[in-house]
Amino acid sequence: MHWTKGIISGSLALALATALPVARAQSAASQAASSEQNWWRNAVIYEVYPRSFQDSNGDGIGDLNGITDRLDYLKELGVDAIWLTPIYPSPQVDFGYDISDYENIDPQYGTLADFNRLTAEADKRHIRIIMDMVMNHTSDKHPWFIQSRSSKDNPYRDWYMWHDGKGETATSPGAPPNNWESAFGGSAWQWDPTTRQYYYHKFYIQQPDLNWNNPKVHEAFRNIINFWLQRGVGGFRFDAITTLFEDPQMRDEDPVLDKNGKPVMLFGKVELKDDRTDNLPQVHDVMQEMRATADKFDSDKFPGARVFIGETYLPNIGELAKQYGAPDKPEFQLPMDTQIGFINKLDVATFRSRINDAETKLNGNTPLLVFDNHDNPRLDARYGDGVHNTDIERVISTILFASRGASLSYYGDEIGMKTTPPTRKEDVKDPVGITGWPRFKGRDGERTPMQWDAAANAGFTSPTATPWLPVPPTYTTVNVKAEQSEQDSLLTWYKALIQLKKTNPAFAHGENVMLDTDNTKVLSWMRQTAGAPTVVVSVNFTADPQSVNLTVPGSGSGVKTLLKTPGAQDPASLNAIQLGPFGVYIGEVQ
Repeated sequence: MHWTKGIISGSLALALATALPVARAQSAASQAASSEQNWWRNAVIYEVYPRSFQDSNGDGIGDLNGITDRLDYLKELGVDAIWLTPIYPSPQVDFGYDISDYENIDPQYGTLADFNRLTAEADKRHIRIIMDMVMNHTSDKHPWFIQSRSSKDNPYRDWYMWHDGKGETATSPGAPPNNWESAFGGSAWQWDPTTRQYYYHKFYIQQPDLNWNNPKVHEAFRNIINFWLQRGVGGFRFDAITTLFEDPQMRDEDPVLDKNGKPVMLFGKVELKDDRTDNLPQVHDVMQEMRATADKFDSDKFPGARVFIGETYLPNIGELAKQYGAPDKPEFQLPMDTQIGFINKLDVATFRSRINDAETKLNGNTPLLVFDNHDNPRLDARYGDGVHNTDIERVISTILFASRGASLSYYGDEIGMKTTPPTRKEDVKDPVGITGWPRFKGRDGERTPMQWDAAANAGFTSPTATPWLPVPPTYTTVNVKAEQSEQDSLLTWYKALIQLKKTNPAFAHGENVMLDTDNTKVLSWMRQTAGAPTVVVSVNFTADPQSVNLTVPGSGSGVKTLLKTPGAQDPASLNAIQLGPFGVYIGEVQ
């Protein structure tokens, strides 16, 4: 570059005048592309249970067009992506998790045309659709299994896990191959008289496990993933993903032992480990393969990463860290960190430790926090005290949205929907509730219809229709319409938290650093990022008022309120933050 007396030559000035806007535009485009590629890092993901979200045709079952009709609500809430539990054709033994066709839509929910409309309308609102991908098993009505069980010589025989029994005779099947148990109770082996062998099912009898040692199974699921990527989905949530492989030696599971080395009894039976049937290392190879399939598709046709979410119930943070894969062999962007959300008691020390684990022991990867889903009682049943449930739900939501990483929320939590299990066995729809009654009433209680308003059937379906599950009596006051107009409602709180997550730089990009770490009643942390004010968060885990004195290294004691529990006072400084029962305070350090 040629400079003369500090003045740029005319030709160079002209060149710079032309180049700088172009460079700025390119830089902005580069930043936008990076943001698009990494959209999931600070995402709000919302689980929709389609049967229960919105019915558009009056048959009492939620459907795809109903979800499309509610996209504006989800956009206003601040949702980036919707995870749909399975909407594929299914006998509905496990309400969609028993799939009979992976490349179509169950007529109860609509058609492929309805799905195309949903994705198109969601895209207009910058909301991605995430499909549930069930690779561990199919329905026993899937054509693959129908072929597989027809004869030992059928080409699909080796697509599933078939084994001889022990001590089989001409008149008796003998005992199952080993002591492996179904997650839903009883033996994991089912005798099939047609070919006189047992097949393995980790879950229901009607959900035979696929044989992932067969390369043709791999090929089939690569094609299935590509089918949905072609339709513009934003990614996949992989169901029961750690259960794909079993011990090739077929060894019995060992008993769970107590501290004295004696077998633990559960409901009159010895409780067994699942080391032989869960989290085997070959799962990582499969996920690397499926991720490479999606990443190749992205680079060829569409910008923006397709996110991989894992249903990963794991014993410790080290095992969770493995689920991300390596930089050259990536697996999940967002394996679920269930170690935080399913503590199921408000214990400050445990939360502090596990949130810190997510910050420091995942090799810099993005945590996905989740507190609730369709398989567990809602927040009120697991964390509530029956008196301060709404305040406790504010505490939980603050941890969910104000911690670093992506957040997964379950439909209805934003309005405080309650767990409402059936009171009579004849009303139970969930098969595991029928077999477990009355000790276990199933999962109907957390799957009840979304409560939109105070009209009959809560606005979920036509007032004259019969919903597939009863609408809880709480709908007259706990509903979206009522809470949208209330300044202090839980829905208003959710919206404010999500807005902070999206717009405050420390929330969007900052590290998570624990404060006041000796406190056993209040959990406090700060969010920090370069070039932006630090934000502090304090949540009271008790029903008694608490006072906290926070010290932020390198900062003063001034604080500006960003969000606080309704009715709370603004603190004069970080030295005197007053929290009411289960109170929350979020402030920007001055």
